[in-house]
Amino acid sequence: MASALPTTRPQADRSPPYSQEAEEGVLGSILLDSLKVMDLCVERQIATDSFYVPAHRLVYEAMLVLSKNGSSIDVLTVADRLETAGHLEKIGGSAGLNRLVDATPTAAHAEYYIDIVRQKHLFRAIIDAARRAETECYGSEKNADAVLGEVEQSFLDITENQHGSMITWDSAVREAMVHVEGIFDSRRGLNGISSGYVNIDHKLHGLRSGEMIVLAARPSMGKTSLAMNIAENVALGKRDPDRKKRAVGIFSLEMSHESLVFRMLCSHGGVSGFKLLSGYVSASADHAKLTRAASVLGKAPIYLDDTGGLDVLELRARARRMKKKYNIELIVIDYLQLLHSSEYSRQGKQVETSAISGNLKAMAKELRIPVLVLSQLSRAPEQRDRLAVPKLSDLRDSGAIEQDADVVGMLRRPCKYPDDPDHEDLTLSVLDIAKHRNGPTGEVRLNFEEEYTRFTDRREPGVDGLTEPRPPADEDEQGSI
Repeated sequence: MASALPTTRPQADRSPPYSQEAEEGVLGSILLDSLKVMDLCVERQIATDSFYVPAHRLVYEAMLVLSKNGSSIDVLTVADRLETAGHLEKIGGSAGLNRLVDATPTAAHAEYYIDIVRQKHLFRAIIDAARRAETECYGSEKNADAVLGEVEQSFLDITENQHGSMITWDSAVREAMVHVEGIFDSRRGLNGISSGYVNIDHKLHGLRSGEMIVLAARPSMGKTSLAMNIAENVALGKRDPDRKKRAVGIFSLEMSHESLVFRMLCSHGGVSGFKLLSGYVSASADHAKLTRAASVLGKAPIYLDDTGGLDVLELRARARRMKKKYNIELIVIDYLQLLHSSEYSRQGKQVETSAISGNLKAMAKELRIPVLVLSQLSRAPEQRDRLAVPKLSDLRDSGAIEQDADVVGMLRRPCKYPDDPDHEDLTLSVLDIAKHRNGPTGEVRLNFEEEYTRFTDRREPGVDGLTEPRPPADEDEQGSI
């Protein structure tokens, strides 16, 4: 007879991780040297719930109030504060405070005590998150992917609350000089990843780590095409100083992977997708172009997720796994308004969009890579005037997008509006950098070949970066991408 599978039962006698001696050491050290130790506690993010013993929580809460009010912290002032709040007897009276002092011979080891309290608090937070995850798995009506995303986010929240230590000024200066020396050595001003376009790089100095870059436009302006062109350029290493291919993650909430790959093949190969689907193509020439395009793109490190209706927490979880598995260096999201947040969905679209925008910015900082987010614009530009030039306030659903973004680019095509002075120029596309947290704003003019859904750099004297003085570079940089 087969033996039953062994089962693991939770031990009823387990108590949550904590150290009473360390907690007493922290509180006693504060009473002995409040000016030094309270600053250490704040710097290491010791909060009231960092203490497990209820009496210790009450004492530390009183100390925090006194510290915020600029009052001195000693046995007398803490006892007075606790008595005012009606908690003095709960901690054993003034004798309880004196015992904390007696148990701490010196404040010299305060940092050691603080670290123990912090570590035990982290262990308890991890246990709480794991228990909530277990409860959710047994009782939730959501699908497993949604639960997994929420569980990963709950653990991420623990790490997000742990700030790094303050960097010294001389270290910061040395890091800055390493970057400066790199610019002198390479004679290129890029601070981040090249977009593959001279004009865009001239304005932005590359797509920088930790930044949220918003590309906004009305429908049919080519924002998806530009985003996919940039993703392709990054993945193939175009205009990269070392020709380095960089992994790119694409979340396409609007288009299926079949449609997106078909468009990229046609764009790269220079074949009209509409004509190809209609059968009006050259069997020999166009087939050869698409075969070459497939050969090149097939080797590009692009990772595509076309799941529709993603919750923003689930997207963050997928991006985290993508970063860990493939070391992606750029994320493209098409587009923001198709994401949702179950946590804020009942509070209105504006609040939900604000939460989504904040999560995407936090994701860029967490993964330390640029995140290119596509966004719809409202109808306001077309209702405001006939030129339909968009403004930052036209970002759809929430002003939080404008606040969270490091860069906002507004894409428009003058040929779509008869009253525009450039209406006759069918290839002109204008990317207006309306917000740039770390640099200049202004227009970037590009060519858009609608037949091939492909953007290229535009040469116009006195308008774009191609004509301004530049340091010596490779000859092939001056051509179109």
